[in-house]
Amino acid sequence: MTSTLNYFGTVLLVEDMDDSRFMLRRLLELEGFAVIEAQDGALALEALRKHPCDVVLLDLRLPNIDGFQVTRALRATTQFQSIPIIILSALDDEYTRTEARAAGCNDYLTKPIDLEKLTLLLKKHISMGYASGH
Repeated sequence: MTSTLNYFGTVLLVEDMDDSRFMLRRLLELEGFAVIEAQDGALALEALRKHPCDVVLLDLRLPNIDGFQVTRALRATTQFQSIPIIILSALDDEYTRTEARAAGCNDYLTKPIDLEKLTLLLKKHISMGYASGH
């Protein structure tokens, strides 16, 4: 089975913890997604400008520019206003979820991540047809 037969789209994975980012990248690749990585919010914004992506998986607790700020920056940029953003966070309180939605995220998943749920969300958002310039 080759990845070209199972390619579903390109994901920008923004996670500052190396082990978590590596593990999630490998799992997503096995599910048929291409993955671009960023370790913080500033690198995420830079990566999106350089590489077309279909969806953003975004941790909230990031150094320098946090996930809320990244989400607001994307929503304020015409080119990225409609890119789907899925928050991945260990924070599981109503206040944080409400703030994430107010910032402009599309979905919110808590860690540890349920891979099946994440895969379904990614496929749903990618199938909705955000065209990131490609």
